[in-house]
Amino acid sequence: MAARVPVPVSGTVNSTVTGTATGTVTGTVSDAADAPVNASVNASVSGTAVATVRGLTRRFGDRTVLDGLDLTIERGEFVALLGRSGSGKSTLLRALAGLDEEVEGGLEVDGSVAVAFQEPRLVPWKRVRDNLTLGLNVPDPAGRAEAALAEVGLADRARAWPLTLSGGEAQRASLARALVRDPGLLLLDEPFSALDALTRITVHRLVLDLWAAHGPAVLLVTHDVDEALLLADRILVLDGGRLAHEWTVTAPRPRHRDHPDLLTLRAALLSALGVTPEGPA
Repeated sequence: MAARVPVPVSGTVNSTVTGTATGTVTGTVSDAADAPVNASVNASVSGTAVATVRGLTRRFGDRTVLDGLDLTIERGEFVALLGRSGSGKSTLLRALAGLDEEVEGGLEVDGSVAVAFQEPRLVPWKRVRDNLTLGLNVPDPAGRAEAALAEVGLADRARAWPLTLSGGEAQRASLARALVRDPGLLLLDEPFSALDALTRITVHRLVLDLWAAHGPAVLLVTHDVDEALLLADRILVLDGGRLAHEWTVTAPRPRHRDHPDLLTLRAALLSALGVTPEGPA
């Protein structure tokens, strides 16, 4: 699983894996609103794909988790990926990060990749700044790390030990560690799920600010429908090893949960995930 990797992945993935599986993205496309996204919190999308997946298949013994999956992520796009537990969300993320060599199909990522996991995965015997510089091959890595920590509000915690950080501080440090590598594709594997509700709101806003400032493509794996609605440009639902549903969210930012278009889309998402007013289908 992705969480087994102790430090964020950084590097260039540009490979094609041989295989015979094919597939297409199917589902419903729904615009949540006609208004443009607030430019102050939206990175520009160039129309050039940063990640392209074609016919991606992953089997574990007799079980097929990804079944001919197709996906394109545009440069600067913020995509949220939903699905029931065991649907293959983290498997897809691992493949995009270059951590799974057993996948079949076509997979290309143009540029560097960084990952922030559900747990911060900071190395406890290195101070916070040293966690950011670990494996960082740039001029003046310490200065680069300190600038990244300042950007997430942790300038005064650069010399702290990871175990002295709060949960929110540790997750902010994890985000800084990923972004210090200036990735073209940022993969977020449920990074907010362990945070309390108030800290989660703060980190959501921070992620949008960092995304606007740095402009990476983002793929957020989450179980939280509301989180996906508040953050993403596009929401995908993974089911049966393929992308079964797709929605485009164009409601202006900052978004409010009670926006009528978001409420309509929320109901559609819950239905696609098999959740009814009476409970799971």
